[in-house]
Amino acid sequence: MSVMLRLIVTILLPLQWIVIRLFDVHLPPQWEAVGAGVAIFGAAFLLSWAAEVAQVDIPQALALAFLALVAVLPEYAVDMYFAWSAGKDPTYIAYATANMTGANRLLIGVGWASVVVTFWLKTRHRQVVLDRSRSIELFYLTIATLYSFLIPLKGTLSALDSIVLLAIFVSYMISASKASIVEPELDGGVGELLIRLQPTRRRLATISMFIYAGLGIFLAAEPFAEGLLATGRTFAIEEFLLVQWLAPLASESPEFIVAIVFALRRNPGASMGTLVSSKVNQWTLLVGMLPLAYNLSAGHLGAMHLDARQTEEIFLTAAQSLFAIAVLTNLSFSLAEAGLIFVLFVTQLFFTDPISRHLYAIGYIVLAAAWFIVSRSSRQGLAAMVVERWTGKGVPVSHQK
Repeated sequence: MSVMLRLIVTILLPLQWIVIRLFDVHLPPQWEAVGAGVAIFGAAFLLSWAAEVAQVDIPQALALAFLALVAVLPEYAVDMYFAWSAGKDPTYIAYATANMTGANRLLIGVGWASVVVTFWLKTRHRQVVLDRSRSIELFYLTIATLYSFLIPLKGTLSALDSIVLLAIFVSYMISASKASIVEPELDGGVGELLIRLQPTRRRLATISMFIYAGLGIFLAAEPFAEGLLATGRTFAIEEFLLVQWLAPLASESPEFIVAIVFALRRNPGASMGTLVSSKVNQWTLLVGMLPLAYNLSAGHLGAMHLDARQTEEIFLTAAQSLFAIAVLTNLSFSLAEAGLIFVLFVTQLFFTDPISRHLYAIGYIVLAAAWFIVSRSSRQGLAAMVVERWTGKGVPVSHQK
């Protein structure tokens, strides 16, 4: 498919939903979910292509952070809708945490692993080595992950959590903005088509894509979320599971595809950088915005109270994040490590009882501790990451386990 045809088809995906909303067409719940989901899918691609061009003018670390941020905007829109609705109806709190935990675990369990597998299939290299600049993302992901363990202990998501997590996110963006500028590697796609335009036209086209995609996401978020819930009720499928896995899969699939494209271009560092940055965004900005949306909707200051299942899901998500950090602190990611992360993620889908969630969470924590004890390079990587963040001086790290 030619680049121009690909762009036109992608533009049409949100357009069909904009037309449906404009003419107030009412569809059965399952078709509402499909139509709105397709619109979100197309809008996410438009956002990713527009953000890719930003690497020309700003530091690559900041550009990748921005790319990761806009790529997960569809996920934010759906989760913000659930949190806003929870301010009026507390039953929606479960859906907000379901969507957030599902998105975070899917990103690591499938997204991170797919990069290494794709790179191995393309080059037969069994290991991805990340650039030292990726320690920016890992450092802030570590801080956010350690803090996130407090949430299930408290049993609430509150304004205090918003303040801490948003402060971590802002600090991360400031650090990313100080990195060096690197010319982006574009390979005949829509990004290259945009970058070849005269500067004024390029910026106009990019801004238009952002506005158009944003409109599509805004109009699709509520129908997609409610369509999923109604579909679950109609076909007797547990609504929590639909929201936890199907919604993030639809809204984050373009982001996974962007990462895989980077890997196919033999640039797995940028691929992993985008996904790690997305994890930072979701674990700080996304989680931090939930109590704010809840309080604004409720009209008063209060905490989102989590039930037993929600605290278990957040605990499991934090534990998975901790183990992923342990694996990646030496700035290398092997095929075997990717396979382990993927298997741990997939198998937990078949064991959904409370005991299994606790066992998987404890297993992740034990594995993370064992990883740091056994792997000298992981210990060195963690120490170097902390020293570099505090002193601004890089420290060499061995990639030998």
